[in-house]
Amino acid sequence: MSFKSEFLNTLDQRGFIAQGTNLEGLDEKAAASVLTGYIGFDATAKSLHAGSLIQIMLLYWLQQTGHRPIALMGGGTTKVGDPSGKDTQRTLLSDAEIDENIASIKGVFEQFLNFGDGPQEAMMVNNDDWLSKLGYVEFLRDYGVHFTINRMLTFDSVKLRLDRESPLTFLEFNYMLMQAYDFHALYNRIGCTLQLGGSDQWGNIVNGVELCRRKDRVEVFGLTTPLLTTASGKKMGKTEAGAVWLNADMFSPYDYWQYWRNVEDADVATMLARFTTMPMDEVRRLGALEGAEINDAKKILASEATAMLHGREAAARAAATAQETFEKGGAGGDLPTIQLSGADIKAGAAIIDQFLTAGLCASKGEARRHIKAGALKINDQPVGEERTLAPGDIIDGAVKLSIGKKKHAIINIV
Repeated sequence: MSFKSEFLNTLDQRGFIAQGTNLEGLDEKAAASVLTGYIGFDATAKSLHAGSLIQIMLLYWLQQTGHRPIALMGGGTTKVGDPSGKDTQRTLLSDAEIDENIASIKGVFEQFLNFGDGPQEAMMVNNDDWLSKLGYVEFLRDYGVHFTINRMLTFDSVKLRLDRESPLTFLEFNYMLMQAYDFHALYNRIGCTLQLGGSDQWGNIVNGVELCRRKDRVEVFGLTTPLLTTASGKKMGKTEAGAVWLNADMFSPYDYWQYWRNVEDADVATMLARFTTMPMDEVRRLGALEGAEINDAKKILASEATAMLHGREAAARAAATAQETFEKGGAGGDLPTIQLSGADIKAGAAIIDQFLTAGLCASKGEARRHIKAGALKINDQPVGEERTLAPGDIIDGAVKLSIGKKKHAIINIV
């Protein structure tokens, strides 16, 4: 599809668009004026994880194409909890915990966005500023009248819980009204006319668009991105050991580099398009590489994605560390080394057995205890459960084995 605006053209070329409330109208507005658009982020942890990156990149491209991005922190909505994609109610946090999380998260946005008071400079706002001031009776009277239970029951976030006979509290049910009110509040406070989000937020976004139409007599817009999964169907932003956090103190730049270096071959082009700023011609060229050459594309992906978040110097250090470890053997070549063939990998070489062969563990029982403690690692990533080595574990013809931070060995694939 061809768009007039640089904003939608960029999103379309890079695979960011799932659906919109009125893409043609949004395109006209984006081509003719400066848009203000926002995405909401609930402060449920001290860091966002890599699954949030697609939304952060949306705000990045919104600003890069001449518009104003708003990172809306859910200081108010976090007190309720978004039921989208959840089988159970989220753990409720205290006000102090939420404030601490917001302060911790802000630094990530500062790596991607330019904040300030200018017409195209980013803003960070907190919906607790208005939600905490709402009177309950007045809110129900003035805004509840615009929502029907019939329609709300059709939303996927609600149907999922009801179909599985999981409790859905009235508290969570109100989340949809609160998120819709956010759009109304942002329109009236700063002229925001665009809400962006993942496709799981479509119902909530439509609610906000409809509320603005009814209360403010104005057309505002909603746009969603595809939910990002890997080629094998896994959810973006997690490893066997848990979440890929964006804060450096929770997930190191080196581990972050390795996360991107280890993506599946089939995901390279998609990841380059969405999580780097490389020209699309180069993205397509790198994504088309095959065999051993695809590893070069993965290294570029890892370095570019890491540079976006942690800076170019941190990315270079991570790449150098990986090269030292995997291509030069690390530690001056003194690491213990064992050999496996590609046929061994295909036949199902148990990870635990390799740790015994390399002398890193004295018994399978010891290896299992290290797995449980999160100390047994493949390529510096904790192994979450007993399994066999997979082709994706091989980096530049080798697999790094580690127990904790000081015991290492290398498997050379011959």
